[in-house]
Amino acid sequence: MSAPPFTPPDSTADVEVWAPTARSVTLLLDGRHDAETVEYALVKHPSAPGWWRPAPDSADALASEAAPARYRFRVDGGAPVPDPRAVRLPEGVHAAAALHRLDDSAWTDQDWAGLDLRGAVLYELHIGTFTPEGTFDSAIERLPHLVELGVDAVEVMPVNAFNGPYGWGYDGVAWYAVHEPYGGPDGFARFVDACHAHGLGVVLDVVYNHLGPSGNYLAEFGPYLTTGTNSWGSSLNLSEPDSDDVRGYIIGNALRWLRDFHVDGLRLDAVHALVDHRAVHLLEELAVATDTLASELGRPLTLIAESDLNDPRLIMPRTLGGYGLGAQWDDDIHHAIHAAVSGERQGYYADFGGLDGLAKVLTGGFFHDGTYSSFRRRHHGRPIPTETVRADALVAYTCNHDQVGNRAVGDRPSAYLDGGQLAAKAALVVLSPFTPMLFMGEEWAADTPFAFFTSHPEPELGEAVRTGRRSEFAEHGWDAADVPDPQDPETFRRSVLDWGETEDAGHARMMRFYRELIALRKSTDDLGRGDFGSVRCTFDADAGWFAMLRGSWAVICVLGTEEVSVPIAVEPELWWDDVTVDDNGVLSGGHNVIIGLLSGADQVG
Repeated sequence: MSAPPFTPPDSTADVEVWAPTARSVTLLLDGRHDAETVEYALVKHPSAPGWWRPAPDSADALASEAAPARYRFRVDGGAPVPDPRAVRLPEGVHAAAALHRLDDSAWTDQDWAGLDLRGAVLYELHIGTFTPEGTFDSAIERLPHLVELGVDAVEVMPVNAFNGPYGWGYDGVAWYAVHEPYGGPDGFARFVDACHAHGLGVVLDVVYNHLGPSGNYLAEFGPYLTTGTNSWGSSLNLSEPDSDDVRGYIIGNALRWLRDFHVDGLRLDAVHALVDHRAVHLLEELAVATDTLASELGRPLTLIAESDLNDPRLIMPRTLGGYGLGAQWDDDIHHAIHAAVSGERQGYYADFGGLDGLAKVLTGGFFHDGTYSSFRRRHHGRPIPTETVRADALVAYTCNHDQVGNRAVGDRPSAYLDGGQLAAKAALVVLSPFTPMLFMGEEWAADTPFAFFTSHPEPELGEAVRTGRRSEFAEHGWDAADVPDPQDPETFRRSVLDWGETEDAGHARMMRFYRELIALRKSTDDLGRGDFGSVRCTFDADAGWFAMLRGSWAVICVLGTEEVSVPIAVEPELWWDDVTVDDNGVLSGGHNVIIGLLSGADQVG
């Protein structure tokens, strides 16, 4: 690590800040009960270049305060700004920071042994829309549902502090603080502790490739950002002068979630947008630090990358030149399954849809492994060395927050696919050799959309987001009037899950199917294997069927609308619609999936 591990200050006497180019830094204690703000000049740290701390004489006064006020900094006489490492921002990202320490005695997960997330059944959720209340405590009440479903771990969309009451969380600006409307740091700790009590691991989504547009004060303190940009704004300074402490800022934040909040893994957002020209990439440095912490804690910790690079080095062992991350999201699997089942070919689905392509991703992980990508208008990716990388190092899904929320109207697959198609997609993901992930509400084919929503208080920023999103989709043929206004509170409210749907017969049927799928994966050795060698595929594109074979099991998907005879001898164990079995195989109606035991001749070794 480039900087010492982060420890929240016990008092304002312990507050330190990195400001390497500053001429002066002042600590401001905002008074309470109409008391005046008190200012303390900070001094340069004698052994940590670029860092500032209270002078010894003022530190004694600060440490003696019985009820310390909230605090801010003034750099070179500028306007007061929050601490870049604030652990609580009770009044929001523009206001003063509050001291806070988690209560170690409140934890009850001392017997939690941790969880290797590879091969586990993950469940992605957004705290603000998972329940009508939109809090950690209300989410806790729904954990028994996940246990009954068969989920092993929840993957929580970002919870770091951002401006406005609600949003997706990827516009975070205070990385060390927890969004107060969700319940703040104590609420998140209660949520993680409750998950562990229910036998569920926790993955936290973190964003280290950019900061949000409102409340980002890092540049006031030093060269956290560069002149370069990515899709969302200024890039983090990972390899230019003074970048050691920027990397320390990121790694310290990651380890805080894993150590202090007992989180079991991190999902690293869009790592392809990390601009790092060092010989040791930030991801490798973070992986080493995470592995070291896992050894200290005596429980597994997993880093999961989101990347569109199709670069297997992310998940290859460091001994073979890789970064040594635990897993990565794999959009190619999603695209191949979705295009084959839905028939959609717009945008990045243009290269997908062929059943040979579906077979390729199920047996090799990537579709674009050096092939030409028409969406990118260039060749893309490289093959996964399947002899050294396990299939369960790839996270597969029928949908996620991006694949739903980044559609123009935020419609889920359940809005335009029938039950048989949804069941086929679910079976290919859950019974694949990959690490399966569900998106909240998917298990009952929720009717509620998951649209892109924001709550920027600044009118000009809200208008920029509104017009920018509508213009983007207008370029792809959508009527701008049909694209929901991200700033409209109704766009957010419509995206909240309706748990009452689970009582409806149609939704309940889908939920039973998901439970049975997950139970089958967990109770059957062949369907629980996470190696590439455990799967092969066969299909008939003209007849409209596709089969994924795993050991003594077959997952047969009827993709067309017409009745078809599939020449695979199988004893059905689970299906969406009834089928007829004879010596020649199975006779099925359209849009169906059949899972069953193969005869000996068709088994996969």
